[in-house]
Order: sequence, then C-alpha cells, then structure tokens
Amino acid sequence: MRAFSGASLASAAMLALSISVGCSQVGQVQAKRSFKAANAAYQAQDYKKAAALYEETLKEDPNLSIAYFYLGNSLDNQYKPSKQGDPANDEYLEKAVENYQICADKLMSSSNEDEKKLAKLSLEYLVAAYGVDKLNDPGKAEPVLIKMIEMEPTEPSNYAVLAKIYEDAGLYDEAEKVLLMSKAAKPKDSSVYLQLAGFYNRQGRFDKTIESLNQRAEIEPNNPEAFQTIAGYYWDETRGDAALTDAQKKEYIGQGIEAVDKALALKPDYVEALTFKGLLLRLEANVEKDPARQQALLKEATTLSDKANELRKKAAGN
Repeated sequence: MRAFSGASLASAAMLALSISVGCSQVGQVQAKRSFKAANAAYQAQDYKKAAALYEETLKEDPNLSIAYFYLGNSLDNQYKPSKQGDPANDEYLEKAVENYQICADKLMSSSNEDEKKLAKLSLEYLVAAYGVDKLNDPGKAEPVLIKMIEMEPTEPSNYAVLAKIYEDAGLYDEAEKVLLMSKAAKPKDSSVYLQLAGFYNRQGRFDKTIESLNQRAEIEPNNPEAFQTIAGYYWDETRGDAALTDAQKKEYIGQGIEAVDKALALKPDYVEALTFKGLLLRLEANVEKDPARQQALLKEATTLSDKANELRKKAAGN
C-alpha cells in the first residue's frame, strides 16, 4: 500500500476544502438566480411556478431563510378552501405551515429588522392557516399567538385574536384575562377598550361593557365618536333587552342622551350623533306616560332627524 506523507495529506485536505467552498459558492450563485426568478413569478401571482423555484432555491442554499416564507405563501395561495379534503389540495396548506414555521424559527432572533418583520408575518400567516376556514385547529394557533405576544407585548391585535380563540372555546375567564393583559400592556390604546366592551357585551355583562367604553372616553375626551359609541350601546341595550323595566329603560336612555350630548358638544354637525339622539328620544317617548311630554319628545326627535338628513344632503352635494 502506498504511504502518504503528512504534507501530501495536508495538500489533499486543502484541495478537498477548496472544492467544497467552490461548490458552496456555485450553489449560492445558482440560489440567487433561482430566487430572483421565483420572486418574479411570485410578483406575477404565478404561485405554482414560484413554489417550484423557491424549492429549487432552498435546495441550492438552505440558509436563504427568507425564501421559506415565500415558499410557504406560494403554497398557501394554491390552497382552495372549497376543495378541503382533497389530499393534493390539503398538502399545499400542510407544506405552507411547515415553511412558515421554519421561517419564523430561523428569523425570529435576527438582528435585521426586515427579517424580524418577516418572522412576525410568518407567525401571522400560521395563525390564519390554523383558522376556521382552513385547518380549523385553534389549539395549534394558541402557542403561536403566545409567541407573538412575547415578541410584541404592546400589540393589541395579538391579544384580541388569542382572546377570541379562548372565547370561541368557551374559556371565558381566560379570554377576559388576555384582554385585560392587553389593556395593561397598552392602556392608552382605544382599541383595547373596544375589544373589552365587545367581549363583555357578548357575555351579557352590560355594566362592564359601559365601564370599558367610559374608560375609552376618558383617554379620548376630545373624540366625539367615543361618546357616540356609548350612546349607541345604550340605544341597542334599551331596544333589545326585553327584561328591562320601564325605569331601567329610562335610566339607560338618559345616560345615552347624556353621552350623545357630549358628542354633539364636540361636533355639532355630527350626523350619527344627531340620528342616535333622535332614536333615543323616540325610545323615551315609548315609555313616557304623559301624552304631552311624549309628543314633545317625538317632535324633538323629528327635528333632529330632519337636521341629520339636511346635513347628509349637503355632504352629498345636493
């Protein structure tokens, strides 16, 4: 057997290394070409062609992490909810989920802001893929949303989606806790109070609904829409809850009118507020026992309605 000297072994190792590096560089060049072609197909919405090219890109350079997102999204766009149950169709979504997850895992800790945004987007698409119109697997969406909250603790939309998953599952205490966490994380954001109000209203907890809406108005004292929203909830509750006594209805109507008057004080030509005040006055007329007072309320309601209609015509240029 022929013996090799130490020098010849080192030379052989160096040659092998140079060949490996050379192949790696060639692969990266080819990957860039494939990626460019894939992006062109993606922009043209030719998702079948794009997916094939992104797969080719990742075979040539598995470290081109951003390609995993675009491969996932190209597959996702080929999935048709109307064909759910068809193995070939379902495979698109299964592979899309796999690639979204890979992208998120690879880019979540990146120092590059654009890459971090793509990781976040991957998680958002993951949650959508687990939604009711696709995989319908909220249990798998839950840990993704928790991760998103950890990444962006002051983003209310992530809390809202997680809370809705809990609410739909009948886990109402958990849903409320998540929404309260959202409020604590961003107490100056009006959306968190609206999300809480909507949740409480669906639970039939009208007192907590109004409490949340009033808290929203406190942080937006110059926003007429904040007070108009309160009036709208009072009108809806008074009209829709058959269990209310006349005394309770009068109380709610009075509080609704108080709120709508605050909206009109901020914006006298606020059409929606004028309309809702008229509606509230008509509700008050329905529970009023004094005929003269009842007619006065209806007359005022008609005046407000006419004013609102005139403003609408003016805004439409008629």
